[in-house]
Amino acid sequence: MGAGRLAALPPVRAVPHERVAEALAGTPTLVVLDDDPTGTQTVRDLPVLTRWSADDVGWALAQGTPAFFVLTNTRSLAPGDAAARDREVVRTCLEAARRAGVEVAFASRGDSTLRGHFPLETDVIAEETGEPDAVILAPAYTDAGRVTLDGVHWLRDGDELTPVAESEFAADATFGYRSSRLADWVAEKSDGAIPAGDVAEVRIDALRAGPVRLPDARVIVLDALVDDDLRAAVLAILAAERAGARFVHRVGPSFVRARVGQPEQPPIPDAELRDAVGRGHGLVVAGSHVGRTSRQLERLADRRDLARVELDVQRVLEEDADHLEQAAAHLEHELGTRTAVLATSRTLVTGRDEAESLDIARRVSAALTGVTARVVAAGPPAWVLAKGGITSSDVATAALRADRAWVRGSLLPGIVSLWAPTSGPPLVVFAGNVGDDDALADVVDRLEAAACA
Repeated sequence: MGAGRLAALPPVRAVPHERVAEALAGTPTLVVLDDDPTGTQTVRDLPVLTRWSADDVGWALAQGTPAFFVLTNTRSLAPGDAAARDREVVRTCLEAARRAGVEVAFASRGDSTLRGHFPLETDVIAEETGEPDAVILAPAYTDAGRVTLDGVHWLRDGDELTPVAESEFAADATFGYRSSRLADWVAEKSDGAIPAGDVAEVRIDALRAGPVRLPDARVIVLDALVDDDLRAAVLAILAAERAGARFVHRVGPSFVRARVGQPEQPPIPDAELRDAVGRGHGLVVAGSHVGRTSRQLERLADRRDLARVELDVQRVLEEDADHLEQAAAHLEHELGTRTAVLATSRTLVTGRDEAESLDIARRVSAALTGVTARVVAAGPPAWVLAKGGITSSDVATAALRADRAWVRGSLLPGIVSLWAPTSGPPLVVFAGNVGDDDALADVVDRLEAAACA
């Protein structure tokens, strides 16, 4: 398909977030099943659960917010395990909602670069809730330049557009793909069970002309370049639901912000950040292996005097316990005087197939998490920053045991979210595939300034 440039487009039709907020009155609470923690980057002041007992779900429902997140971390699981986990979460939420007298709807939040278990996750939700009229497919993440135009998903850099299937993300060892047109991607990922002819597109011309009418199709693809486009679609979805339609959503981070009636918001102010973090120095935990993360780690090391402890992936796979103990001891010592980085060796180790690659990723993440847990138990850092989706999930659940938390906002415009767990140190969730080369260093600078103020 090749890279291209944005052509002349119809002007943006302003759809204020207040209109969506008003339209939410009396609608179901949206339960966002997040396949890794980075789906929270665009929103603030919403609950997030990393555990889904009936009590935890009841707590989230009792907050009265238009949505809450449940961190399933299914992107790190094999298909059968992912399906079983989704099924358990949906059943628990349905039962908790019944007891609370609350109606719920479900969204499966996936990666804006199209990695993850699709259509498996929306299939499970549909089986548990009853067949929907359609699956809404809206992977856009406008803040990070992942946009959909003319039914094609793109990576945007200014006016330059690169088809997502021509990016490094499409070569993912576990979730690779060949198609940038979302109708073709749906057919590809479903092995033909959902042919491209069963996928309809709501294109930018229709979204910006308004009012929007949703087509009759098994899967409905939404174009989106800005949040106004998504809010226009959300108003149509809510109107259809009031008329009796039912949908399951497979979406990126921007759709959630539009769906809950929140505007694009600036990063957390410095004064608020000072109140949110502890005093002293912080710990960066980096498991992501994409090139962007490696470059960000290099730039961070160039800009700050920090301690770096590296876990050798080969030694981790050989179950070298001494290696992990030495890493933990070194970090505990260094955190008393400066920021510390715990990272894996940068050479990506993959398996012979998707299942083995996932197993390697889980074992490496478990090692990172185990070392982090020891360090936090010895003396909680002022903050913990987790770099990478699987890493963020494992740090939140296993190292910090942040069963319940609030998403407080972002540290950079529309990316990098700050969680305030109900107990334990604050957690910064930083996806592996977002931000420019200076983004990690910029975030650490903000955190250190706040923690040492």
